Amino acid sequence: MRGVIEEETEGAEGDEAIAALDRALSVTLGEVLKALGAARAAERAAAQIGTLRARFDSQLTELLERVPSLSEERFAQEVALLVGKADVREELDRLAAHIAQARTLLAEARPDNPVGRKFDFLCQEFNREANTLCSKSADIELTRIGIDLKGAVERMREQVQNVE
Repeated sequence: MRGVIEEETEGAEGDEAIAALDRALSVTLGEVLKALGAARAAERAAAQIGTLRARFDSQLTELLERVPSLSEERFAQEVALLVGKADVREELDRLAAHIAQARTLLAEARPDNPVGRKFDFLCQEFNREANTLCSKSADIELTRIGIDLKGAVERMREQVQNVE
């Protein structure tokens, strides 16, 4: 259909319109991909709760069979330890803060204001959070995401060190 499938633009004006559309689509695609990545990470973190619940139920059953006289206080302590070890929200919040700081550093970088050392330190912080995510993970997909994150952080750190 004319005007739907075929585009009728001619000359520089049409080329500018196509270029503007391409830029808008690229920006939108970038935003969508970032949102998709964030949604996948959040979904995997939420899935960890179910995995942990199943593991906890199994361990609780086993524990109660071995130690039928377990006190409520001791039980509460064990639950608190398990929950603390499994909660990755704090690491995800810190990663979001590190990303914001990285964007700020990139915006501030100029020949008279080098940010390489700060960025290198920030990469160490990224790596620390990725390590903690992997160690707390009860879900193989979340572990894979953490390992991918560690690889990306290492590549970023190499680039920072090459620039500095």
